[in-house]
Amino acid sequence: MKTIIILGLFVLFLVSVQFSSAKTVDEVIDKYIAARGGKEKLNSIKSIYMEGRREMMGNEVIVTIIKEQDKLSRTEFEKDGMIGFDLITDKEAWKYSATGMYEPQKMPAELITAFETEMDIAGPLVDYAAKGHKTELIGKENIDDITCFKIKLTTKAGKDITYWIRTDNYLLLQSTSIESDIQVTRPKSGKTLIVYRDYKAVDGVLFAHSFEKRIEGGEMQDGNDITFSKIEVNKPVDEKLYKPV
Repeated sequence: MKTIIILGLFVLFLVSVQFSSAKTVDEVIDKYIAARGGKEKLNSIKSIYMEGRREMMGNEVIVTIIKEQDKLSRTEFEKDGMIGFDLITDKEAWKYSATGMYEPQKMPAELITAFETEMDIAGPLVDYAAKGHKTELIGKENIDDITCFKIKLTTKAGKDITYWIRTDNYLLLQSTSIESDIQVTRPKSGKTLIVYRDYKAVDGVLFAHSFEKRIEGGEMQDGNDITFSKIEVNKPVDEKLYKPV
């Protein structure tokens, strides 16, 4: 009888250790935020300027991203002197391609809510509850021999984003979401995976300077890998960038 009692106490001890060592979703997110530089630093960023390059079908494309918190996300593509852009504001969205379009085209209004997270510089995980989002810690998963916490976030607009946060340094390794391809008619959606690499500090905040993008389950797509050589924060944003020109 004494042996059974001791065995039972030992099992209870193991269970208590397991639960005490388990992370909650908020603990993981808090450590991720701290690893990036802290909530105060992240929330102090009101604008960001990113400049980089990608290879597309053997040609170099200059990529410039300008964002203003909750107001603007503009991505410009320049090749052979021709510039196209994807423009998202809190009121409307536009697309222009230097090849195949005579003038910028306005996107359907129903797509704007799907793009709202693009204007969130700190990212949806920061103050997620205050922003109306919900999170769930799914568990752990190994990605290329790197152990990660797997978190599912559902935005207030109903968009699902899954994040893999490394257990060793709490930086974001990759994410997946159902992304709407910005189209004027017949918007297309697909599950897109983004891998984040080469973290460097900018004004005390860590940013990934390399992004690899692919359709989940497929190979890395040519032309979707971007390396940023310049990232600057809190620069003034020219009002003309809000216009589809």
